[in-house]
Amino acid sequence: MIEFTDVVKSYSVGTQALRGVSMQIEDGEFAFLVGPSGSGKSTIIKLITGELRPTSGTVHVNGYSLERIRRREIPYMRRTVGVVFQDFRLIENKTVYENAAFVMRAIGAKEQEIRERVPYVLNLVGLETKSRRHPGELSGGEQQRLAIARALVNNPSTIIADEPTGNLDPARSLEIMSLLMEINNLGTTMLVVTHEKELVERFPKRVIAISDGKIVSDGMDGYSFYEN
Repeated sequence: MIEFTDVVKSYSVGTQALRGVSMQIEDGEFAFLVGPSGSGKSTIIKLITGELRPTSGTVHVNGYSLERIRRREIPYMRRTVGVVFQDFRLIENKTVYENAAFVMRAIGAKEQEIRERVPYVLNLVGLETKSRRHPGELSGGEQQRLAIARALVNNPSTIIADEPTGNLDPARSLEIMSLLMEINNLGTTMLVVTHEKELVERFPKRVIAISDGKIVSDGMDGYSFYEN
């Protein structure tokens, strides 16, 4: 579960990125986080992943209190949260298989576990026949699928997808969103950060809308504030 309670985040330059944000995303839920550039979306992601701490208020992620988490606990917390980035962040000189396996090796997984888990995840995202390819040999949609596989491979309870369709054409965007829905149906909590109104309207899920550091709408019609 992700829970923000009266969260304020101020930066040293004096900018107040979040101004009293409260929200709760239950285990297994699917939610969009939408808002214009500079609204606070990136700050929320960084708070969830432990990159930042709140100036005030509380942030709870999968049983961890991030406003007072100890440094040695952060790697364990991060194992519960997979992140999919817009720019993929793949390792170009490693194969599809090795990109996924690298994430497991980073947390000390045994080779037997890697040999069992990586093919399963690559099959889940439709890349089972591309395991020996390198990222440069994949299409943009396939690279994003690999980024999703890498986020999934350590079996996190939560996935944060940060603009996962930002670099894709409309057809590939729908494929990626359908894949994220499928992963959510398997029980993984999903938070998709996006500014693409068409995608949000296509998939009837909860929408949390943020503007100027505040939650302005939360429900099935959270994008409506753009039209005001």
